[in-house]
Amino acid sequence: MHNYTREDILELVEEEDVGFIRLQFTDIYGTMKNMAVTASQLEKVLNNECMFDSSAIKGYPNSESPDMYLYPDLNTFEIFPWRPQQGKVARFICDVHRADGTPYEGGSRYVL
Repeated sequence: MHNYTREDILELVEEEDVGFIRLQFTDIYGTMKNMAVTASQLEKVLNNECMFDSSAIKGYPNSESPDMYLYPDLNTFEIFPWRPQQGKVARFICDVHRADGTPYEGGSRYVL
């Protein structure tokens, strides 16, 4: 397991020419879901500002406020070795949080 800091990740993304970052999470049924963002949005990712509409995910609440946020676990950052050498793809495994910043109780990492 890595012990990355924000600065380590910013440096790696630039040095390794990462073009896209996948923000991965697992739904309540154990299915891996992900959202891809461009490397230009890395600051937003690291500031826990990446939002998704949870009403589109089976098993997630379909409430008045379906917006959830993905909080990346910095230690799960990996660059996929099987992707192109230019514009590489990396990933974070993320925790799911509600709009108010509290962890989503149905998030698999929270449950574990």
